[in-house]
Amino acid sequence: MKLLPRLRAGKGLAFRPSLLLVSLMILAIHLPAQDLSRTDVELSGSVLRAPGDTPLPGAIVRVIGEGAGTVTDRDGRFRLLTRSSGTVTLEAQALGFTPQQQQISLTGGNLSLISFVLAPSPLQLEELVVSASGALERRVETPVSVSRLGETTVREVLPSHPAELLNRVPGVWISPTSTEGHMTAIRQPITTKPVYLFLEDGVPTRSPGFFNHNALYEVNVPQSGGVEVIRGPGTSLYGSDAIGGVIDVSTLAPSQDLEFRGTAEGNSLGFARVLLSASDTWGRDAFRLDLNATEGDSWRDEAGYNRQSATFRWDRSLSSRTGLRTTVTWSSVYQEDPSVLSREDLENNPSRNTHPITYRTVDALRITTRLEHRSGRTSWQLTPFFRWNQLDLMPSWMLGFDPVVFRTGHTSTGLMARMHRDLGLAIPGRLTVGFDLDRSPGSREEDRIQVVRQQGIAVDWSRGDRIYDYQAVFLGASPYVQVQLEPVERLHLHVGLRQDWVGFDYTSNLTPLSTGRHQRPSDTTVRYSNLGPSAGVALALRPEMNVFASFRESFRAPSEGQLFRQGAALNTVGLNPVRARSTEAGVRGSFQSAFGYEISLFRMDVRDDILNFVRPEDGLTESVNAGRTRHQGVEMGFWAGLPGGIQADASITRASHRYVLWQPRQNVDYSGNQLEQAPRTLGSARVRIPMPALGVGGARPGFVEFEGVHMGEFWMNPENTEAYEGHTLWNARLELPVTRSAAVFMRVMNVSDRTYAERASFNAFRGAELNPGKPRTVFLGLRWEGGAR
Repeated sequence: MKLLPRLRAGKGLAFRPSLLLVSLMILAIHLPAQDLSRTDVELSGSVLRAPGDTPLPGAIVRVIGEGAGTVTDRDGRFRLLTRSSGTVTLEAQALGFTPQQQQISLTGGNLSLISFVLAPSPLQLEELVVSASGALERRVETPVSVSRLGETTVREVLPSHPAELLNRVPGVWISPTSTEGHMTAIRQPITTKPVYLFLEDGVPTRSPGFFNHNALYEVNVPQSGGVEVIRGPGTSLYGSDAIGGVIDVSTLAPSQDLEFRGTAEGNSLGFARVLLSASDTWGRDAFRLDLNATEGDSWRDEAGYNRQSATFRWDRSLSSRTGLRTTVTWSSVYQEDPSVLSREDLENNPSRNTHPITYRTVDALRITTRLEHRSGRTSWQLTPFFRWNQLDLMPSWMLGFDPVVFRTGHTSTGLMARMHRDLGLAIPGRLTVGFDLDRSPGSREEDRIQVVRQQGIAVDWSRGDRIYDYQAVFLGASPYVQVQLEPVERLHLHVGLRQDWVGFDYTSNLTPLSTGRHQRPSDTTVRYSNLGPSAGVALALRPEMNVFASFRESFRAPSEGQLFRQGAALNTVGLNPVRARSTEAGVRGSFQSAFGYEISLFRMDVRDDILNFVRPEDGLTESVNAGRTRHQGVEMGFWAGLPGGIQADASITRASHRYVLWQPRQNVDYSGNQLEQAPRTLGSARVRIPMPALGVGGARPGFVEFEGVHMGEFWMNPENTEAYEGHTLWNARLELPVTRSAAVFMRVMNVSDRTYAERASFNAFRGAELNPGKPRTVFLGLRWEGGAR
């Protein structure tokens, strides 16, 4: 195993901090599991859902005032150890249900027949999260801004694009660039830069060395079990990429009984989609298979799209304390990438596509197996994974000035190991230690092309000279430690430290080139090291009010394309990693379960931000390190339960994204300017009204929902001379059950049929470049469920 010695050999690598982390990991392994002067007491029982006696899997049960906690199994059962004496307060809670507490005497009675029956509470904030600490915990105990959209929300929104779901989260904006392509803005401008980490069940969907800003189209979002979003740098559990935020999509758990689900829908622009699911449990084994077949909108001229996705999940119970989860996900996407438009075309002919020859073919396969074991106060997770990603692309945005076609891809093998341990000390707490390993060989083959145009339309092309042909092997090794303490009741302290060693071994099959617009670096080895601390505090001033604050440092190593696809830049191999320092503070709470709120203030300073500089002499783009950028603002989310079962929620973000120091050339200075594509204001709001189930007895009620989404004005260029005015869109959703197992639904997106741009930039050589948003679109569909009841 030569990975770690080679990484240590790189320049600037820190060795002493790694000794600290190794020491802490050894300490964790040998830490006493308990105070021997006291005896653990075992509590066990079940959690059911009301009405009736249906088991409630996935509920969290914990002793108030202790770090101890557990999750109910698929039969709703739990087993929990406590070191308290006398009487304890036991709490059970689950997403969408009202929490319940019980006083339990430890000196008498049967401690194995504890039962909770939780009543549904659709207005409850989705309080349980896992992404901040790697273990299920209450959101009020986390010192970072983290939000969860659960399975019910995913099924009711049924997004045709991830933006329709994720733009409900305060501080999050997903901008569609094509049928499922996207750019992301979380405490950053709307960008394609590699500053976000996309996960599936906690495992990165791609290697950090091979970032793709469209990564969510490799995930089966409409059939997922929920999405969690950490805003700002990730905690110590996450390394490179997690600067702007972390998006974790969870797969849907298998059902206890035989279950079938199906959805068929289409829209007025040619979209058609069929979603099918089957799930069951046999003894110790539970299975789920989800299939997604989609044909995309055809409203842009000659811009076809289709995708096929499959998710297979197998949960096996090896014992009452040990489980195995294996997930296989596959996606294949083909789309013809339409061109950007001028301002005139956007307003008068938004369906125009001057680049009908461009295309994108995406294939992605991921296989992960997670072994989980609980023993007393210790739990282990070992997750080996395999990834294979391939992209064939003719970039539409380059066809007018630097036409190329390329294939890039990578294959990953790796391991994520993590241990959680209840400290068992006088102060309740939990220690988490882990280690991530990733080896991802990748490659790029890129050719210049000649384009044939007729009346300004690209109608044909032929392949020319090869300009890039190389292999780049990404290597990553990252130990980390995180400690959570509860020194007094309702006060939660988090402290973490992560060491990242990452780098590339680069080999070119072409000779080096130091002139022209397609320069090529020589074979080289690149290494980076980063030690990132994090700290936070969460305090419940009252049961219904929680304040929190955090400090986090993060970094982002340059990606394969930034380093070795040199272009016209002088030296991309010498790019520095991006480093971010973030502070935030906030408050969240509710009033009598009728009104809830979350307000977060943040500031993030980024050093050596990798930005694209458009050269004034020829219009070519260089990747260069900026001096410093600053991102600060406020994120607010509100929800309310009104009379008659009406629900309302809203989110608004007000932020500033500014160049503190950037002088890309001696006579060019953008310091003090706002970053381009950085709206000052982002927001959304919804009102949902329950609807009767068309007289069907026993069917759950339907709903009608009205939604508004807003993107504010922003600059389109770093000179701050060209602006996009922003837009507001209105949407409506309706769902009506027609039987106990079937419902019809309708969505109308962009009700007012507004002309707008999802993305807007300005180039001195090419002028305004706008990605048009969709016109008014009407979706109609049928949803049904069946199986054993």
